[in-house]
Order: sequence, then structure tokens, then C-alpha cells
Amino acid sequence: MARDIDVVRRYATISDVEAATLTSAAAPIILLDANGPERLPDTVAPGLYGLAFMLPHTPLHHLILHNFDQPLVMTSGNLSDEPPCIDDLEARSRLAALADYFLIHDRQIINRVDDSVVRIVAGAPTHIRRSRGYAPTPINLPDGFAAGADVLAMGGELKNTFCLVREGHAILSQHQGDLENAVTFADFEKNLALFTRLFDHDPIAIAVDRHPDYLATKHGRMLAAARGLPVIEVQHHHAHVVACLADNAVPLDAEPVLGIVLDGLGFGDDGTIWGGEFLLANYGGYDRLACLTPVPMPGGAQAVREPWRNLYAHLDAAMGYKTFRAEFGTTHLATYLDRKPTATMAAMIAKGLNSPLASSCGRLFDAVGAALGICADAISYEGEAAARLEALVAASDLARASAADAYPFAQTRRLEVPRACLDPAPMWLRLCQDLRDGISPQEIALRFHVGLAMAVADMAAALASHVQGKRCDTIALSGGCFQNRWLTEEVARRLQFKGFRVLMHGKVPANDGGLALGQAVTAAGRLLRT
Repeated sequence: MARDIDVVRRYATISDVEAATLTSAAAPIILLDANGPERLPDTVAPGLYGLAFMLPHTPLHHLILHNFDQPLVMTSGNLSDEPPCIDDLEARSRLAALADYFLIHDRQIINRVDDSVVRIVAGAPTHIRRSRGYAPTPINLPDGFAAGADVLAMGGELKNTFCLVREGHAILSQHQGDLENAVTFADFEKNLALFTRLFDHDPIAIAVDRHPDYLATKHGRMLAAARGLPVIEVQHHHAHVVACLADNAVPLDAEPVLGIVLDGLGFGDDGTIWGGEFLLANYGGYDRLACLTPVPMPGGAQAVREPWRNLYAHLDAAMGYKTFRAEFGTTHLATYLDRKPTATMAAMIAKGLNSPLASSCGRLFDAVGAALGICADAISYEGEAAARLEALVAASDLARASAADAYPFAQTRRLEVPRACLDPAPMWLRLCQDLRDGISPQEIALRFHVGLAMAVADMAAALASHVQGKRCDTIALSGGCFQNRWLTEEVARRLQFKGFRVLMHGKVPANDGGLALGQAVTAAGRLLRT
């Protein structure tokens, strides 16, 4: 937190759009490039090139910052993956090892509300977390939804928000967090009851994610059973596309768009995990046209926490692990994996034991990050590997990159997946060759980003040019991987150059924080049709 814009400029570059967002009434945290004339210690944001700045937004903040000519490092009162503390004694207990000073008050905190986090992507503000200052401001729904009935949507498991639809508006809650945390889930239940009462909301249906084990889904089914209401299941990635459509005011009766959804995990129609999807979709439904080649996740959820597992699985799927050892056994990567229980991973994958197939772009980012030594053993927060991999790429390097720098991906069809696949196997071969040749991690990260963006844009353009015998002119980008500035801007730029209209998120996050909006609008559309 800095006293004013002048202090911020000493530590970070800030554009006019970023300054306007930072000084707006919403007063969000904003992610900035930390390349000002002065620097804060790298331990403030380890492995990242950016810093998250905010300005004082209450009189108390102004009083505290008045005499400080440098920023103060703030925490919102929580450890990673935990909700903020709202009690002074709890804060002193849980945060004693984290904070040097505590700001306490004699007023009780009634509702947890996290700070909003915004980033400028492709020249426009986009939400990483939509909360204080923005929620619960109603979002006007597109043309065609004005006559819709009241609907309640429960959202997802991670970065949860819930959504109320009434009278042609969507009321998206503030960021709730990860519902696996017991305190967060209790807060979710409390806020759901509060919003229902405040907005006098009486839904006629409840929308949930299709994943049967999501706590939000289970709670939605319980509420529906208690009230005698129908449950409307919405597939995870379809909800992402619909959220992007609603975010961009696309009318209810619009033609289908090609949705590119790149994220970590979502329950697929075929029982596998999806996360690298090309969907022909509108509010009414979708058709899965293509995906990233599915790769096993040895250990299931453990593979999310330990990226080296995804690295092993990707190398094995791309060339066979024995071939990798034969060709690249002298690399630091091979030496690192030799210390891991790769034989156990191989047995798990061969037997299909807790190794679900996943077409996940998020897990691909984890694997590439692990190959470069980025938190390969374990992540300390969700998305760390992808964020640190992005931080290795500089805007100046991206500007001078050419197609020759890009790692190749293959467009294939696999017998076990009756649709087009975007296969990273050629990328892995080139990446391992670069590791053997001593190419820097920064250059490898650049080649990966450019190659993935080219491959995604080329696949999308090929699919959209021949959809049901005609061209689909609009392409929507959604999913948590599109928080990555370089990936988003490169994919959008390449598609726009090919003549496509590209939709991106603005009012709600591309990540699962926007999922409830997609669920709610999908359910409202179905009810209008029936």
C-alpha cells in the first residue's frame, strides 16, 4: 500500500489506464510491472516480476500512510489458502509469524470481504478477484433475459462466488475462496443466507457444477431438496464460455461462438478431467470440437500440489520415459527425476490407479515450470508454477519473438478421443533439446508461451473457419490460464489478425470466480426456453 501514485511510480511502471483503475472509487489492488527506479526486496513477491499495489481507501489508511514515503507491505489477514482473520485474538495467534504489526479496531468485523485484484490485459482492466468495491453491484444481463425467473447458482470449488439472478440482473457475491477450507465454507453458507435475505431472493431453480464432489454442488442439491426445487447441472467449461458471453453482453439469441477454455480442472462429460477445450457454444449448449491431448495425472489431486508428477507424465506421454532417459539422461532434468519414484508413477499410470486423464492446460504449465526448476517439488499457493513461468518472459522479448522461436505443437486425432487434439509432444522434444544445449530458462519460457499461443490460435482459426459448413466469426477466451497476460494478448492478437472478433473478460474473472455467473445465466436461459 502506497500513500499516492507518486510513491507507486518509484517502484513500478503505471499506465494511464492502470492509474485510473487504481484511483477509482472501487480502489482495487492492481498488478503492476515492478521496473521502477527503486526496488522492493525480491522476498516481497518471490519469483515474480510484478507487484500488487493499492492506495489508501479509508480515512484510517490515509492517516497511517500520511507520514510514510515508501510502501508498506500489507496482508489482508490470512495465510495462503485460508480466509482472512476477523478477530483480533485469532489474528495474533494465526499470523504471529507473518506480520510485524497488526491494525486492530474496537469495531467487530461482521462480513469478510477480500480486496479486489485487477490486472490490465490487452489494454483493458480484467479481474483476478472481484470483491470489495465491485461486489455485489448488479451486472445487467444481455438482451433476452429480462423476463427470466429467479435463479441461484452455487459456483465452483476454488475461488468460489455464488450468483443470484433476478429481474434481468445478476448479483455475483464477493470472492468467497476455496470451499475445502472449513472456515471458508461456513462463511459461504452465511453469506448465501445473507444475500438471500438482503435481496429478497426466491429462486425457482438452483444451478450447480456437474462435478458430483464439489461442496458447492452438494450444498446446492441439499438446498434444492429442502425447498422442492429443480437442480440444473452446468458443465464447468460451458459455464466459463457463457460467463464470457454475458460479460460481453452477447444477446440470448446470438449465434454460437467458438469458446477456448484453458484452465486447471473441470469435470468432463466423458468422466475425464477437462481443461484445454475448444467448444462451439451458446447459452443453450455446446459441442466439444477439440482439446489438448489428455495426459494422466498420477496421484490425482496430489499432482496439482507436486508439479514434478505432471512433468513425468507429460514426458512419458510425449516420448516414453525410457526414450527420454536415453536421449536426455545427461541433463539436470533427468538427474532430478532420477531422485523421484518414477517407477511408482509408471505403475500407477499403467494400472490406471488414481491417475485420471486430464486435457488440462494448467497442468501443462505446471509441467513446463517444473522442467525449469520452478517449484517442482511442491507449490506454496495455487497457480504458483504458472505465475512464475509467466514472470520469466519480458514484454521486450515477446515483441522480438518470431514463429521460428516458437515450440511446435501438433494437431492430431486420437482413436481414444474422437475429436481433434492439440498435442504438446513436439514441444517437449524441442524443450528437452534446449535444456541439453544450455538454453536459458527465460528463453525456454518465451518459446513455450509463443508456441502455445500460436498453436491455440491456429487450432481455433481452423475450427472456426469450417463450423457446420460456415465460418464462426466470434471467439471467446475464458478459464484461469487466460489470467496469463502474455498468453491472452498473443492469442487475441493472432486471432484478430485473422479477422475474428475476440471476446475477453472484463466485469468478472476469467478464472472460477466467474463460474457462478455462467451457471446462473445458462440456467436462466434454459428456463426461458422451457
